[in-house]
This record gives sequence, C-alpha cells and structure tokens, in this order.
Amino acid sequence: MPRFDLSQYETVEERIRKFYREYPDGRIITHNLTTAADRSVSTWVVRTEIYLSAVDQAAGLPKATGLAFEIDGGVGANQTAALENAETSSIGRALASAGFSGNKRASREEMEKVERNATNWLQEADKITDIAGLRWLYAKAKSENASTEILERLEARGKQLSGDGQSDGANGGLPVSPEKGPEK
Repeated sequence: MPRFDLSQYETVEERIRKFYREYPDGRIITHNLTTAADRSVSTWVVRTEIYLSAVDQAAGLPKATGLAFEIDGGVGANQTAALENAETSSIGRALASAGFSGNKRASREEMEKVERNATNWLQEADKITDIAGLRWLYAKAKSENASTEILERLEARGKQLSGDGQSDGANGGLPVSPEKGPEK
C-alpha cells in the first residue's frame, strides 16, 4: 500500500555522512528535552543543533535546529528504542534545515513511519468486531492526523461491520467517539 517511493528519500545516516564530508569539524549536538509530563504519556522529545564548526558551537551559532518526538511502544523501533528513534528523527530534521536533505525534506525513516502508522490503523481496524469500537478507533486516528485515505478505509470497514448486522444504524457513520475502546 505504499503511497510513495521510499527509495526517493535519503536516510538520516546518508545525511550525516554528507554533512561530515562537507564539514569535517562540524558538530551534531542532541538534547533530550523530555519532561516528567512527557514521560507520563510515554513520550520522548529531542532537539538537535547543527554547527558547521567547533568555533560556531563555542559561539552558540547553530546553522540549524530540529525537533522530534516519539511515543514508547507500538511497532518497529519504538517498541524498545523510542528515545533513540526520536534522536535520529531530530538529527534528520536539523540536517534538512541545514540544507542536507537531497531532493526531499523528509527522511526515509520519517516516510517509513508514515507507512507504518497507516498499516497500524488498518491492522487495528481488522481486529475490531463492533461498530462502537471502530468509531472509537476512527476518532483516535482522526485526532492523531491519520490521512484521509486511512479515515476513508476505516469508514469502509464500518460499512462492512454494519452490513454484517453489527450496528443499529445510529449516527449514520463512524465519526462518533464512544467512551469505550474496541472489542477484539
């Protein structure tokens, strides 16, 4: 279901190599900005500063900065390494802001995350057996800025469930957020 060609996006590692080839005395400095409130919702926040030289770093003159956050759990790297994943994303964004992004601003890792999230919504929808649970998932996906395509596919799953006699037909569609989560 890829909506784009991942080979058209550079990895963060490729950006780092380019940066150090051009600026061997350059610095990539990361800062964990995560607060206690962030941790209470399983979130990590990282900021990266890009310096073209040690002199720029000493003077506090970054060429660019980048921010990223990740949430513990889920699939892929965030199962065990959400902080590290946030750091990598932050570095990629800072390097893009410094002009090290090839022909695409987003990194390959960021675009893989987009694809992973899309797959996760649809996999979750396939596990749900009741319309109320699907409405809950739809509301959650919408609040987390899932793509229009994903929301439409969730709606189609809702119609499928309704056709199976699982719905009383109330509310006419999915965009209703019930109090309870899905039954699986």
